[in-house]
Amino acid sequence: MAGLRNGIAVTLLTVGVVAAEPVTVVALGDSLTAGYGLEEQSQGLVPVLEGWLKARGHDVVVQNAGVSGDTTAGGLARIGWALGPEADALIVTLGGNDLLRGIDPAASRANLEGILKEASARKLPVLLVAMKASGNFGPEYKAAFDAMYGDLAGQYGTLLAEDFFGGLRAAGADPADPASLAAFMQADGLHPNPEGVKLIVEGLGPKVEELLAKVGS
Repeated sequence: MAGLRNGIAVTLLTVGVVAAEPVTVVALGDSLTAGYGLEEQSQGLVPVLEGWLKARGHDVVVQNAGVSGDTTAGGLARIGWALGPEADALIVTLGGNDLLRGIDPAASRANLEGILKEASARKLPVLLVAMKASGNFGPEYKAAFDAMYGDLAGQYGTLLAEDFFGGLRAAGADPADPASLAAFMQADGLHPNPEGVKLIVEGLGPKVEELLAKVGS
C-alpha cells in the first residue's frame, strides 16, 4: 500500500508540473518586434508584452522571433523553424518593410497566407496584427494592402488586431503626423521608443489575452 501511495503521489506531482507549464507564444515579426534601436532589451515589444500579461495574471512566455528588416517573405521562409515544438500560439506582425519597399500587396498577401497555413497545420491559434499603408503608392495600393489582413483573418479564422500602432492613436498620436509622434518614437521616426512601446502594448494586450484564451480550446 505504501508503494501504491507513493506511486499516486508521484503521478499527481507529475501532472501538477505539466499543468504548471506556461503558455508559449511566438511573436513573428520585424524590427518592431525585435526591439530595434532600444538601449535595453527589456524595453522591447516582446518583454514589455510578456510583463504586461504576467501582471494581469497570465502564466506566459513570449518568444521573440522578430528579425530587423524582415518582410513577409522573410517571415514565411523561417516560420517552419520559428515555431518550435513548445509553441502554443502565434502573433504575426509583418508588413512594415513590405510597405517601405513598395512590394506588391498580392505578394505580401500570399506570404502571410503561407504563414497562416503553417500555423493552421499545427493547429495553433493566431493573432494577425495589421499595418496601415500610407498613401505614398497611391489609393489602389493602400486599399489592397490594408484589406489583406482582414480578408486573411476572416478566411483562416484568426484573431485580428486592426492596427499595430492603435495604442499610439488612442493616446492622440497619428503615425502619419511626425510631430504628434515625436514623444513616442526614436530619432528615425520609424521605431517606437520605450514610451511608445508601452502604448503599443496597451493597445495590443487585450487582443493577446483573447489569443491566450484560445490556446487548447
